[in-house]
Amino acid sequence: MPMSAAAIEEAILAALPGASVELTDLAGDDDHWAATVTAPQFVGKSRVAQHKMVYAAFGGRMGGELHALQVTTKLPT
Repeated sequence: MPMSAAAIEEAILAALPGASVELTDLAGDDDHWAATVTAPQFVGKSRVAQHKMVYAAFGGRMGGELHALQVTTKLPT
């Protein structure tokens, strides 16, 4: 069963408190998502490190419950 938008947002916010999360269902199938995450925890981190922080929020669920996630990270303004 695919991971819902609410569950994706909840996982990201649990890992990155205070973040802002925008989700887009890329294929209309609740299985391919794009997430734009803005978080203060990204300050001073490389883009790769920022993406790793987002993916770490899902533990072993990537590739299973969460099939595909395209990540864009931003620093707060």
